[in-house]
Amino acid sequence: MDLSSWFRRSLSKSSKTSKTPESNQQKQDQEELLLLGVTDQLIDHVKSFTLDTFKNFPLQDDQEPTYDVEAATNSSGNVRQDLSDWQERHAFLVLSKVKELATLRFKLCPRHLKEQQFWRIYFMLVKSHVAEYELQAVRVAKLKSMAVENEKTSDSSAYEVEMAETKQAANLSPPTP
Repeated sequence: MDLSSWFRRSLSKSSKTSKTPESNQQKQDQEELLLLGVTDQLIDHVKSFTLDTFKNFPLQDDQEPTYDVEAATNSSGNVRQDLSDWQERHAFLVLSKVKELATLRFKLCPRHLKEQQFWRIYFMLVKSHVAEYELQAVRVAKLKSMAVENEKTSDSSAYEVEMAETKQAANLSPPTP
């Protein structure tokens, strides 16, 4: 084997190994996009929004908000704090993927709309595209919390049985003189 063939082989091996982490990262990114409902159809739909779409949206001020108030404490600095965790992650991703929406948000908030109103309108406009993804995320979160709760109760019952057995053994042991 000559030097040039060795060099070509080593280059091809290193390029294959360097592509693997990138492809894994891209696969994880694609999975997250799908989990959060950021599909090509949604992106196309969002790109069709204009300033007038938001300005002329019939939003009543006395309308109850459609977000989880308890989730208001958790937020990254880039999106509203009154969104649920799923909505927050979705909003962050869609802002990074659809620059037109980020530009609209910049032009509209706070001059024409409050940030809260912007996101409320956005989620109403995309409801048909993201409802099933959000529902799935709620189901998964509920299953996880049920599993954690079940694990806690099974652990505590194991301790209770162990303590009861210890007490019973202590009561059965003969008294020492």
